[in-house]
Amino acid sequence: MLAMSHYNSSASSLLPPFSNSSHGEVEAEVAMKGLSQQGNLTLDEPTSSGPIAAMLSMTLGIISNIVALFILANSYSLQRRRSKATFLLFASSLVVTDFTGHVIPGALVLRLYLSGGVPADAYNSADAMCQFLGGSMVFFGLCPLFLGCAMAAERCLGVTQPLLHSSLVSTTRTKISLSVIWLAALCVAMLPCFQLGSYTYQYPGTWCFIKVLEDTQEADVAFVVLFSGLGLTSLAVALVCNTISGLTLVLARLRRQPCSHHSAKSHDIEMVVQLVGIMVTSCICWSPLLIFGLMSVIRSYRDSIGDDLSNYKTLMVMGVRLASWNQILDPWVYILLRRAVLRKIYLITKCQADLKKGSILRRWEPSFQSSEKNAVNHI
Repeated sequence: MLAMSHYNSSASSLLPPFSNSSHGEVEAEVAMKGLSQQGNLTLDEPTSSGPIAAMLSMTLGIISNIVALFILANSYSLQRRRSKATFLLFASSLVVTDFTGHVIPGALVLRLYLSGGVPADAYNSADAMCQFLGGSMVFFGLCPLFLGCAMAAERCLGVTQPLLHSSLVSTTRTKISLSVIWLAALCVAMLPCFQLGSYTYQYPGTWCFIKVLEDTQEADVAFVVLFSGLGLTSLAVALVCNTISGLTLVLARLRRQPCSHHSAKSHDIEMVVQLVGIMVTSCICWSPLLIFGLMSVIRSYRDSIGDDLSNYKTLMVMGVRLASWNQILDPWVYILLRRAVLRKIYLITKCQADLKKGSILRRWEPSFQSSEKNAVNHI
């Protein structure tokens, strides 16, 4: 729309006067081509609302992560149960990773927005900032998925095999696991440094990612398959582990465990509910980018993308925007799905239901009394 309005408003001023000579026709044709190219360039440039939206999302993400980190740090300092402390250590690491992954790539994207983005003909000429931004997006994309998978596996072990969990899981081993997760994600992100894949600017020239469109090579396909495969596998493992944990807790509730285990079971339920929230958020936010990237690079490598190139560019932009919301929504899982908040929601809902039930009974009470009086008078 912006390009079309720009085209209509400036057409009369840029077109030269027409004449019957062939020279005038050539000038008119050149002017029309220039206007067409100008309209296309306007379409590729970021709109003025881009920096504002980026700043608002960055501010919201920073506030959300800081609040969640404060809540988790406070809970960790007051926690005495080792299984809960391990979960909180994982969760705090996830929030710190989300916070860092929201600030660093977000600042670089905002800088590109403010500078007007990279022109389309320079997408393949990736500079040092593009390499860093692309590596950051891969690293901070894999870390939350790996951490969510590890948290789900740890809780599954704790719920199904509590004795084995107590003997295997410790704070030291948890910290080692976190280091291994971060190191694994860093190794994947640095593969283009060894000529295994590449990072390039992506449409509309305001972000960098793995090369998935135009002139893709075998190394690019392998890199995208590795990235998407690791991400989707992590989501699948988390889904299986959370399903097993949830079914185990439901069966334990149905079998009416002794009262001495009530507190532990309530803690387990809270942690599994939060893990389900993390998994659902990650699936909604990250699955589109992982799937769209895989589809794009395969079709591009086969040279079968054809006229669908613009559609795939749009899908990739939609996918990365959804993925950026994962770092904003993740903290709210801990903020809203805590036992204290869930208990208040339950009490409010129960109170509203009791009030509604009481109002219905009061509404029917006069009719009951009148019917009783009629019965007594009849007798």
